[in-house]
Amino acid sequence: MDTAAPTTPAATGDRRRRPVPRRRGALSWLTLDTLAWCGGLSTAAWTRFEFTLTAGQCGWVLVTALACAAVHASIGQVRRSLRGHDPVGSLDEARELAGTAALAAASALLVILPMPERPVPATTPVVGAVIALLIMAVGRSAYRYHRDRHPGTSQPATRALIYGVDATTARLVRALRADPLGRYLPVGLLDDELGKRDLRLDGVRVLGGRHQIGAALQRTGADTVIFCMVGSDTGLLRDVRDRTVRAGATFKVLPPLHDLLDRPPAVTDVRDIQLTDLLGRAPRAVAPTRERNGLRGRRVLVTGAGGSIGSELCQQIARCEPGELMMLDRDESALHALQMSLYGRALLDGPELILADIRDAEQVSRIIAERRPEIVFHAAALKHLPLLQRHPGEAVKTNILGTLNVLEACRDVAEFVNISTDKAADPISVLGYSKRLTEQLTAHYAARSGARYLSVRFGNVLSSRGSVLTAFRSQLAAGLPITVTHPDVTRYFMTKQEAVHLVLQAATIGRGGEALVLDMGEPVRIADVARRLADESATNAGIVFTGLRPGEKLHEDLFGADEIDTRPIHPLISHVGVPPLSPQDARRLDPYAAVDDLIAQLAALCAQRPALSTLATPR
Repeated sequence: MDTAAPTTPAATGDRRRRPVPRRRGALSWLTLDTLAWCGGLSTAAWTRFEFTLTAGQCGWVLVTALACAAVHASIGQVRRSLRGHDPVGSLDEARELAGTAALAAASALLVILPMPERPVPATTPVVGAVIALLIMAVGRSAYRYHRDRHPGTSQPATRALIYGVDATTARLVRALRADPLGRYLPVGLLDDELGKRDLRLDGVRVLGGRHQIGAALQRTGADTVIFCMVGSDTGLLRDVRDRTVRAGATFKVLPPLHDLLDRPPAVTDVRDIQLTDLLGRAPRAVAPTRERNGLRGRRVLVTGAGGSIGSELCQQIARCEPGELMMLDRDESALHALQMSLYGRALLDGPELILADIRDAEQVSRIIAERRPEIVFHAAALKHLPLLQRHPGEAVKTNILGTLNVLEACRDVAEFVNISTDKAADPISVLGYSKRLTEQLTAHYAARSGARYLSVRFGNVLSSRGSVLTAFRSQLAAGLPITVTHPDVTRYFMTKQEAVHLVLQAATIGRGGEALVLDMGEPVRIADVARRLADESATNAGIVFTGLRPGEKLHEDLFGADEIDTRPIHPLISHVGVPPLSPQDARRLDPYAAVDDLIAQLAALCAQRPALSTLATPR
């Protein structure tokens, strides 16, 4: 029988620090502590007798030192067996050492003081304990310093410079040095503030600002720059990145500030730069006011659960421990992926998954009557503007009549949140018309039921399925030029997390009949996004301008011409009143009419001004 050769860390590629055998390590510290006591008491006695000691005095000093070392070791062993041991070189270990040394010195004094002829002066154990403690601390600090800078991995750590000196930086330096895998070794800091020049954090020195990146890389031998100024403007980030790339080094970043609010930075937070970091827009995540128990124990239904917004909604709602989370979609593959992401399994056999189409009024009504949700988040919709412009009947059947089916079935539901889009503000496209009409239908049912039925309006969601960024990346992967409609076209962008924060907020602060709009900052030029993506690519892809398509705006609006931006509750959330639309008017739309005729019907219905008597008063 063949005997396999024993694997070693080097052979397997295991980069973990090779641990020192515990017994050998304990013996090393016992030896150091014994020598520290001998050295400490000898120094104390030597200075006490003005640097002259007889052989007899030296013998008694050595006996006392060994006795103190024995007591120290015994007390330390008892403490370790009862409470465990602290990391070597840590502040907690220093406190334990100080207490143990004090007890050992006190024990020596208790023995020496009653003696008529003291073998050593009474001050010797006291002063000697202080000197011994200092020797022990220096030894452990030296060990920790060496260990942090030489992690003992089978592969050398990546030498890195850290740009940005703030409260996060010191914690990041410590995290990198304490990393058992030794992935990054901080060898220098960079910051443009002159007052921070020559500053040292945990032994790492500031070597200059962004203009000295190239020189600092050569001086330290580093090949990576980690951008640590979380929450800074993207112009600075892009400049530091460009200088780093020109110097031939790798550029890494920490995640946005709101991802680090509840914990210190970790080595795993260091990642490659993402397009969201370069967009020129700081995330405006809205801290939820809804407490966990706002959803805890309640029955929640999400339609369109397999989509980009729907799946993120399900992820965040699941963390709030609802009584039941029901996920409805007509795409079985999307439900499969959603169940896998939520539960780590995808047997498709749980009652939480509902395979249904909102176009089927009878099925939707039966599902809601049987499952009795208390809160409904309606995210099911068709969203691709050019396709809906060519097939407006599908927008009518899904976005308008499908939403109407869900609203009709939700007569006993306490809260209903309709997911809308910025294209519903002064719409000129089929997508915009259909979503504007869903806002108005939602307002009608809010007025009729008196419940909290409202809409949420936001812009393009970064990296969602079918988004412009996804299309750009696909073109680059295929080696094709990036196609942009117009050099000056702009769009509002937001992350999925921001969008879902707004949706969950709406269920708390929104009033019936309103549309809530998140302050998304300044719009972003699509051509700039395309250029940054092209710069990230190794293909040197060009940009081709194709012209605006039917129904597209050069610049999107967040509010209609007759809408007023009011923010009565949250400074980042606007509340807009929406005039109601009678379901009978919506049902008059003929989804099978000629394309141009149907688009004209949609435009006319959106422009229709309801009678004052039918307007809902937001609750």
